[in-house]
Amino acid sequence: MKALVLAAGKGKRLHSEEFNLPKAMRLANGKPLLAYALDNISFIPKKDITIVVGYKKEAIIDAFNDGYVFAFQKEQLGTGHAAKSAEPVLSDYDGPLLVCYGDMPLMSKNTFEIAIEKHISENNSCTLITGIGDESFAYGRIIRNADGSFKEVVELKDCTPEQKKIFEMNTGVYVFDSRKMFATLGKIKNNNAQKEYYLTDVPGIMQKEGMKIGTYTIPDKNEMLGVNTLEDLELCEKILKSK
Repeated sequence: MKALVLAAGKGKRLHSEEFNLPKAMRLANGKPLLAYALDNISFIPKKDITIVVGYKKEAIIDAFNDGYVFAFQKEQLGTGHAAKSAEPVLSDYDGPLLVCYGDMPLMSKNTFEIAIEKHISENNSCTLITGIGDESFAYGRIIRNADGSFKEVVELKDCTPEQKKIFEMNTGVYVFDSRKMFATLGKIKNNNAQKEYYLTDVPGIMQKEGMKIGTYTIPDKNEMLGVNTLEDLELCEKILKSK
């Protein structure tokens, strides 16, 4: 089992430039956001965890240079591009790969372990962690086929009015078959509202190619909170303090 943690973001809406820090190093209740994410996947050995760094990468490398592996994203061109940046590091690995984010401090160890177990036991090519939210969550929607099986993820900016009414949401956290993920990343396009390469496109492409896609829906919607704004940071800090 290996893990890929995406932590290359700048954090423009967090005004991180004023703090001279990358987004993943912003503090919540006295600890960097990335520290929470790494604590929650600590059941995986550090040598098997690759952290994708980019903006102000030295701050992350200096703070976590105690056994983790690092990959570098030169330009911030989206989550799909960030994941592909780790391909040179993981090219020899053939097995399950947890992909998560350095700015999601609330997703629990239990959730990660259940998703991994489900992925392996069901022999999935990809297992998405989903959550049930409301209009306040600006997350991609899970689109399902008539029989309830997974079809694709549509980012909120690209959703039709009908799709926006779907409240099963993509947390952005996945367990992939590593080789299949990297092979599929080469097929994604940036013809979307943001002109970015979305990792969220990978499960849909896999599904169209006949690969097995599974989902695990978390019971606590707070776990899917990511930190993009100062309001997000305040909310996550409040929840962390209450634990």
